[in-house]
Amino acid sequence: MQAEIISIGDEILIGQTINTNAAWMGEHLNTIGIRVHRTTAIADSKEEIVSMITEALSRSQLVLITGGLGPTKDDITKKTLAEYFDMPLESDEQTLERVASFFRQRGLPVLAVNEDQALMPKGCTILHNLRGTANGMWFEKDGKVVVSMPGVPYEMEWLMENEVFPRVMNFFKRPAIVHRTILTTGVGESFLADKISAWEDSLEEQHIKLAYLPSPGAVKLRMSAYGGGSEEELKAIIHQKENELLAIIGQHVFGFEKDTLASVVGDYLKKANATIAVAESCTGGMISHLITEIPGSSSYFLGGLITYNEKIKIAELGVSEDLIAKYTVYSEEVALAMASSSLKTFGADFTISTTGVAGPNDSDGVTVGTIWVAAASKEKAVCTKLRLGKSRERNIIMASNAALNLLRKEFLQINR
Repeated sequence: MQAEIISIGDEILIGQTINTNAAWMGEHLNTIGIRVHRTTAIADSKEEIVSMITEALSRSQLVLITGGLGPTKDDITKKTLAEYFDMPLESDEQTLERVASFFRQRGLPVLAVNEDQALMPKGCTILHNLRGTANGMWFEKDGKVVVSMPGVPYEMEWLMENEVFPRVMNFFKRPAIVHRTILTTGVGESFLADKISAWEDSLEEQHIKLAYLPSPGAVKLRMSAYGGGSEEELKAIIHQKENELLAIIGQHVFGFEKDTLASVVGDYLKKANATIAVAESCTGGMISHLITEIPGSSSYFLGGLITYNEKIKIAELGVSEDLIAKYTVYSEEVALAMASSSLKTFGADFTISTTGVAGPNDSDGVTVGTIWVAAASKEKAVCTKLRLGKSRERNIIMASNAALNLLRKEFLQINR
């Protein structure tokens, strides 16, 4: 079956708000066997809403709407839907009490516009929103479903997980669907496509689709098997094709599904009961950020230094002034010295470091995008030179992930 997402809001159309709701819904609907085949953003206009719902229902079994349910005059979705489905608005006592309680607990008066949020289309299924004051609404028409939810992501996600998904799974008969995402790094999309071309061709006979999802320094490969058998049968086919793929490009694979390089490195460190510290220059703290995004990272991450200035490299890390004078701060020698010195500074088992020119301009004769990343342990230190592009933001992200990957490849595989 197919679903369609309609995002209502002028703020989306003018770029003031990024439409993260559609991405979240698309990802999660796929996991329960529902394919989103169209996403549309429209203005806060009665004509646009009516036109788009009519069009969406002509081709989709499930239509999901977000936005336009607030208390202000520009939020017209609820009134428009009530008219569209010929369901007059009436006050819902349970909602009215919840809205009033919401404001009383915060010591605020309940205004008329707040009470109006208890007005619901008579005959719709009310999806009570326990994360805000605007309810969701479930409408059925000719075997099809329209669901309206608030645009606040925190509220929409709660309603989807607790109200919408259970109802959708009971209402619709859905085909089996299985996804598997393989994460690669250190290899470009075109190189991957060329290397796995024959394997990719073999997916068609198994009715498996492959998607390439590139990002700075990484490429996700997502296999999707739809219908044609039970979920267990599809999983077995996907597993077989995954093993074939690993035999071809296993050296470039660092994880699966929602893994990150930082989470994979963290898992290795926990298994080895080891610690890590970082010394960053051109990445400006990004590596520390990626590591500490992972829950539980305090068990292995000791800390980091952002030694952006040459004097700080000397004073805080103990990098030799003579070494810098001889090779400059943009060098393999300084990257290695930063990594090795931070072992002593933090007393860590492993360290990684970065230095180079992130951009957007060349510096001291060094081409923008030239970055050295190093990793060290008590036994040895290694370094690699990156030749990246001119985008400062992309270079920082790619260098940070390259440093984490260098550590993963050189030191941590032995602890698997």
